[in-house]
Amino acid sequence: MPSAAHTIPEILLQALRQARHVVVFSGAGISAESGVPTFRDAQTGLWSHFRAEDLATAEAYRQDKLLVWRWYQWRRQLLAQAQPNAGHHAIAALEQYVPQVTVITQNVDDLHQQSGSTRVLALHGNLRENICFACRRPGQAGPDDDTPPRCVHCGGSLRPNVVWFGEQLPTAIYRAAEQAAADCDLFLIIGTSGLVMPAASLPQLAQRKGATIALINAEATAHQDLAQHTLLGPSGTWLPALLAQAWPPSGTARNAG
Repeated sequence: MPSAAHTIPEILLQALRQARHVVVFSGAGISAESGVPTFRDAQTGLWSHFRAEDLATAEAYRQDKLLVWRWYQWRRQLLAQAQPNAGHHAIAALEQYVPQVTVITQNVDDLHQQSGSTRVLALHGNLRENICFACRRPGQAGPDDDTPPRCVHCGGSLRPNVVWFGEQLPTAIYRAAEQAAADCDLFLIIGTSGLVMPAASLPQLAQRKGATIALINAEATAHQDLAQHTLLGPSGTWLPALLAQAWPPSGTARNAG
């Protein structure tokens, strides 16, 4: 049971109970609770002499495919050990109570999907997938592939299906995210600093359209002035408390389809 220190304001609980569409906007903080290093964490081991920002570009891949590919394979090995945490599971459980839940995530780890969330808009792609660097079609690679496999369609080299620095977010996915932000009546900001554009503008869009904004993060962020409610601490603690207090165990799920 949540402690008294994790009591949720009743006005926020009411906003959640009455919501017809909740948007969850997640960032690296929620994945860090599953042991996934944030993108800007210091590199370790063989990669300690490299900056992530210098490897996650198309230009870096053109200059040294092996270097970039092997860095991503190392990151995938780290990710293989991660599991969805209590925060991820609480977000997935929201679908039992709220008619519509949309997860807009800046993370590339697939943990929201693994936890059972059914509508996930992954703005920055999926690290578990690959596409061709030339023709952009999907391709397959194994965890032990030490060199980028060739595309079966055009013969180009595969690369991770993530958005690199200097690349545009997927148009259809970002438009769907904008539509969800404009349509929702509760917008939960979870574990993101709110610095990366254009995604950082989504909470502002939701606010302009009249949504209640709530921030759950380990520390204050750029979105704190925007939020009507701020809950500082781990999402794995606050999100289960949010559900438990909005719908106590004796209650029934509201969303039957």
